[in-house]
Amino acid sequence: MSYTTTLSEKAPEEAVQPVSSTLSDYDADLSSSGYPESPDLEDREKYAGILADTKKTDKAAPGLGFIVWTAINVASTVAIVAFAAYHFFITGATLWVVSRPQCAIFIPKQVSIMQISPLAAAMCIQVVLQNLSLAYSSVMFHQLARLLLTPVVALLNYMLYSTKIPRAAVSPLILLCSGVGIVSYYDSLAMDSASAASTSSRGTIFALAGVCTSAVYTVWIGQYHKKFQLNSMQLLLNQAPVSTVLLLLTVHFTATPPLAAVPVSMWVLILMSGLFASLVNLSQFFIIHLAGPISGTVVGQLKTCIIVGLGWAFSTHPISFQSIVGIMLALAGMSL
Repeated sequence: MSYTTTLSEKAPEEAVQPVSSTLSDYDADLSSSGYPESPDLEDREKYAGILADTKKTDKAAPGLGFIVWTAINVASTVAIVAFAAYHFFITGATLWVVSRPQCAIFIPKQVSIMQISPLAAAMCIQVVLQNLSLAYSSVMFHQLARLLLTPVVALLNYMLYSTKIPRAAVSPLILLCSGVGIVSYYDSLAMDSASAASTSSRGTIFALAGVCTSAVYTVWIGQYHKKFQLNSMQLLLNQAPVSTVLLLLTVHFTATPPLAAVPVSMWVLILMSGLFASLVNLSQFFIIHLAGPISGTVVGQLKTCIIVGLGWAFSTHPISFQSIVGIMLALAGMSL
């Protein structure tokens, strides 16, 4: 995301505050600026109209910044694989360094651990569920199931905050859900090849549970921005350490890899994955902050298309005709 003024040049206090077009706010502004206490009705209506126009301008298309951070998010996600706790440690450390006075990229803003814990917990749960989904289902089904994130986020926004989607978006969402359902059914059937990875019923449950948790996490990111008046870097700096600790608590329940047997070249790749994770996490927060939760999930669908395409190119897993139809329906619904 590119701005005409860098983040280091702007303090949080300089951020544009939400403007209210109510007459009570107008009276408060007049009293603080020396205007008469009882302005004419015509002046009041004119002032309210100016504020309404200002609000419309604030909600304009995100522009170049959104495009830049979307490109960063897509490119870095394709390059990243796992190491969630390590990734959040690198993310938190990177943000801490750039928030120091020597760098002054942004000014940190503290949020209590109790307040940030629900967001961090939602993030950790969706990471665990996604990894369990990958363990019990094919990579292609896992990625296609993630397409359901957009309709689930739209449903949550409507149920919790009465945010409606355009009627024109309903048909594409139906296509998308139908395609994922077709792939889910046919990909879960037994394959002739014993070595081919297929999707079990357990994998389907983990995938759908992961989608629901990810939807909650995505919606909450947008709400945390508004509730605590945090920018993307400030919010992620508060969340990353808590997420790291919560994910480390799950290590006890997983297999411990032989660290001494890991070659130096692999450690280099692990370090690179941490750097990519920092870009993924940071760009995701920027995208949701600029374009909203639903638009943020649509960016994820672009990554799904890339990963599905790579899966077709390199996978030896046989793909049935019905699965191909389901994939095409899902991608068509995503692109409409």
